[in-house]
Amino acid sequence: MRKLLTILLILAGTLSLNAQNYKKWVCEGEWRNGFSEAKPDKHVNLEEFYNQYHKNKAQWDALFKWLAETDLLAIPKGKHPIEGTTMVASVEDSENQPLEKRNTESHRKKIDFQYVVKGTEGFALLDHTSSTVKVEYDEKKDVMRYNYDAKKTDFFNSKPGRFIIFFPGDWHIAKVKTKKKDQSIRVIVVKVDYVE
Repeated sequence: MRKLLTILLILAGTLSLNAQNYKKWVCEGEWRNGFSEAKPDKHVNLEEFYNQYHKNKAQWDALFKWLAETDLLAIPKGKHPIEGTTMVASVEDSENQPLEKRNTESHRKKIDFQYVVKGTEGFALLDHTSSTVKVEYDEKKDVMRYNYDAKKTDFFNSKPGRFIIFFPGDWHIAKVKTKKKDQSIRVIVVKVDYVE
């Protein structure tokens, strides 16, 4: 029993050390490529961010360079190719909506990078243990939909200064109505390739 407890303590210490290393990596800013306007929201899986950045550095560097060099408030809404990549930045001027009008989603091939540059966007992360598949994975659209228990869902807001990254394991809902009076937002959404 003592041996098992020792092993568990060592594993817990290793996990804690790794978490600190990922936070340190984010703070040091190797990934920024000139982008200093925002940092990852506390809901971002930093281990996944670290791993995906290093597996696909060219795309992440191009994304952050585009964000750094673009006037995100002045650029027209619509789709904007990110030079040197197959990625497209979708500049969306829209509004949050009541929860029941928003779709759940997760993706297998793409990572959702979302950065609110004006307003406050509401998000939700679904609890895997209380969620079930509502619509099977559509490979062409790279999306799966879920039934979920709102009481076990993590609701949070994002505003300028933070960005969200939804990896395949992050079952989520975007543009959820907040408690703010003004529900209008401008958000930048980029689909980054997920590398196994």
